[in-house]
Amino acid sequence: MPNNQDDINKNHSGIIFIVDDDPDVRRALQRLLKMADFLVEAFASAEEFLGSSYTQGPGVLLLDIRLPGMNGAELQQALAASGSTLPLVFMTAYEDAGVRQEVMERGAVAFLQKPVDERTLLEALRKACERR
Repeated sequence: MPNNQDDINKNHSGIIFIVDDDPDVRRALQRLLKMADFLVEAFASAEEFLGSSYTQGPGVLLLDIRLPGMNGAELQQALAASGSTLPLVFMTAYEDAGVRQEVMERGAVAFLQKPVDERTLLEALRKACERR
């Protein structure tokens, strides 16, 4: 876990906040992103992330669209209402063109289909890091 802004700035890639209810997916993403030189924090739910001190960034939010409780689209709305400017990259195992359009219109950087190709994921995250 990064201790302060200096820790975050030392890493050119930035910090990625993963929100996914599947512990295996979280672990796999954490391994991949750490190997790609990202700092990583993982959360099992939208509510857990909202309860953290990270909601105002800096960083990028990588989240599943389907979560128990508050879903990814609802988290996007809650963050926007709080004034957060975290760039968001969505993932889903279930294609839903309506949800895709909705979250993209609200400013998501990408909407990726699981299983996500590693290069596609890393490219989307780097693009999101550039936005912040």
